[in-house]
Amino acid sequence: MKVFIVGNGGREHAMAWKIKQNPKIEKIFSTPFNTGINEIGECAKIDVLNFENLTKFAKEKEIDLAIVSTDNPLVEGLVDVFENHNIRVFGPNKKAAMIEGSKIFSKELMKKYKIPTAKYEIFDKKIKAMEYVKKKNEYPIVIKADGLAYGKGVIIAHNFEEANTAVEKIMKEKIFGKSGDKIIIEDFLFGEEFSVLAFTDGKTIKLMPIAKDYKKIFDDNKGPNTGGMGSISPGETQDKILIEEYMEKIFIPTIRAMEKEGRKYKGVIYFGLILTDDGVKVIEYNCRFGDPETQVILPKLKTDLIEIFDSIIDEKLNEINIEWKNLSTVCVILASKGYPEKYEIGHEIYGLKNLEKENILIFHSGTKTEKEKILTNGGRVVGIVGCEKTIAESRKKTYNNIKNISFENMYFRKDIGK
Repeated sequence: MKVFIVGNGGREHAMAWKIKQNPKIEKIFSTPFNTGINEIGECAKIDVLNFENLTKFAKEKEIDLAIVSTDNPLVEGLVDVFENHNIRVFGPNKKAAMIEGSKIFSKELMKKYKIPTAKYEIFDKKIKAMEYVKKKNEYPIVIKADGLAYGKGVIIAHNFEEANTAVEKIMKEKIFGKSGDKIIIEDFLFGEEFSVLAFTDGKTIKLMPIAKDYKKIFDDNKGPNTGGMGSISPGETQDKILIEEYMEKIFIPTIRAMEKEGRKYKGVIYFGLILTDDGVKVIEYNCRFGDPETQVILPKLKTDLIEIFDSIIDEKLNEINIEWKNLSTVCVILASKGYPEKYEIGHEIYGLKNLEKENILIFHSGTKTEKEKILTNGGRVVGIVGCEKTIAESRKKTYNNIKNISFENMYFRKDIGK
């Protein structure tokens, strides 16, 4: 079996690592380049939005299954293109991917189908947005670009000046391009944030273990949002009463709402949730695996990932039993200093082969190879994942192994899983 993964981050490396465990896999292809995937497969250098070349590559290599795992090509409709060329593909189609492609769409969906979320207003003019902020006069307040923004399109303002600067940057300076043509301003929710990912074939929904993502760049959740500086997934038994409540209030209603809207959802869906004094509420949806949540979830998966993907494509998810290991996992991202803004690349990474042999994993996010050297090639460089019985043990394992790795301007949070 030949598999083609469209995407090249730590999430995709984790998927390739898991898929490689299937004895039926003959070859794993991926694009663009990822050092970790290239060690177990073969990387092409095709832009993820060049649908013509991606299709040509899939046909030339006689791909048995394509996996579209990153947001831009999903939202732009690569799954539809592959299906139209009779290429078997995993991921939501363009209509379904709108749940992440437009925050306005997802908020309106939640409002229409009474799925709990923060109160919000929509604006396409800066002056109207700031009139609303001034009149409301409640802080913190959350300002979101409507479209995709690499996980950074959410700004929390703590006063009028910060709100004005955020709206100016998004709507006038266009720091997120056309994604900021419209914005959402919503109430700030107080509570514990966590992520629940699920497999769904549009009829059946099966949850993955709960994970927690650390978005802020600095310790104690300070500084600007990033794509994610680390993640944890506890191994303890989840609170079944709460999960059943979420299932009835959020998970099932979302999948049913999408079908009613003519947007049947098949793939992985990500629920960004927050547990407030007023109950659980949805912060956001993603139309794919989270990053770095994938790096802490897939090491716990017993069931073959390709078997799950096939059951979703064929709408037979109800026929398989998905099993998980009772592990706790902690991922810490090693980043380039300056991320998520300006940072340098091209620094040699030392010590990647000095990690312990057991219960530790490394997933490449932004690296490249040059004359047998591995160099930094992104803001988030690698993720180190400890896999033990408890969060405390996994955390210790992860940070102990980070001591073996170094590169110029290396930065990481010290409080992941603390």
